[in-house]
Amino acid sequence: MVRSPTSHSPPELDRSGLDERDRALVTDLVYGSIRMRRACESLIDRFLSERPPPVAMRALSLGAYQIAFRGDIPSYAAVSATVGAVPKRYRGLVNAVLRRVSGAPLEYPDLATELSYPDWIVDVLTEDHGAEVAGKILSSMNAPAVAHVRPDGYVQDLASQWVADHLAGLLLEGDAAARGGVTVVDLCAAPGGKATALASTDRLWVLAADRLASRVSLLRSNVERLGRNEVAVIAADAHRPPVRPGAADGVLLDAPCSGLGVLRRRADARWRLDASASARLAALQRDLVDAAVPLLGAGGVLLYSVCTLTALESTGVDDHIRVAHPELVALDAPGDPWQVWGRGAILLPQAAGTDGMAMFAYRRSR
Repeated sequence: MVRSPTSHSPPELDRSGLDERDRALVTDLVYGSIRMRRACESLIDRFLSERPPPVAMRALSLGAYQIAFRGDIPSYAAVSATVGAVPKRYRGLVNAVLRRVSGAPLEYPDLATELSYPDWIVDVLTEDHGAEVAGKILSSMNAPAVAHVRPDGYVQDLASQWVADHLAGLLLEGDAAARGGVTVVDLCAAPGGKATALASTDRLWVLAADRLASRVSLLRSNVERLGRNEVAVIAADAHRPPVRPGAADGVLLDAPCSGLGVLRRRADARWRLDASASARLAALQRDLVDAAVPLLGAGGVLLYSVCTLTALESTGVDDHIRVAHPELVALDAPGDPWQVWGRGAILLPQAAGTDGMAMFAYRRSR
């Protein structure tokens, strides 16, 4: 495994000619300063009467990030390198402010600023998990992501691999496996990680669908690159899946979500999300569940998963399933490092250094 915020390098970095060590440093400075933007700006603002133009502010944030969060870079070196990279007219300002930052205590007005998150993310995770656990979640997601490479070469976080493994295990326990083959519908399949992982299990055949043409193209490319002939790719809206009712032995609904469990690998996501995202997406998730359930035959398995940690998008959706679909019987949660979460399971990012994930598995009784 390798430390990486994404599964591939940006084109600019590929063309840079930098060696591996310098590429790693540049990657951390860019992603880290974006991730820790609020904390860095708090350190800077103490010594500004007003915000300078964006080019100077970006340089100040980059310098402050090195001073506060890169213990391997001496403060004088961080100041010097940053001043040297900024346009001449801002060098005096950048030099003066960063020198004051480097000589002052690292103090923050509150936890959200110190950990560099919008207030609403801290608030919702604190409400759902308690202050102590929420603090550990938030701290964990400020560390660079760890990219895991499957035996077939596909880069996929362990949390996602474990979701696919759990579903495969449940499906192989059913009657369809005894008959010789299992049909699985993956309704929101792009980029294809879980679909191809499922298809690598003997006796599983996967119908992988996604709605947008660009995502279907990416899905098909990954399936073809991995040579997974057991996966058929189609363009389809998960609200209206083109599958005969009762035809599926299993359905995977890895639903669109707020993504609060994967913030470590998406440096800017915390700044792009809004406080209404969870409620808006939970409504979508409930609709997609309602469309997915009729696809299952008797004894079929539905696995609902989201790479977020909000109760609204996990146990809240399960509350809907309990009422709207009494024919679905909740199945036991997997063991450690997963934790029981209502009738399902949750994987906190600090538990095993993975993405955060919630999942709920059901077997249709009739």
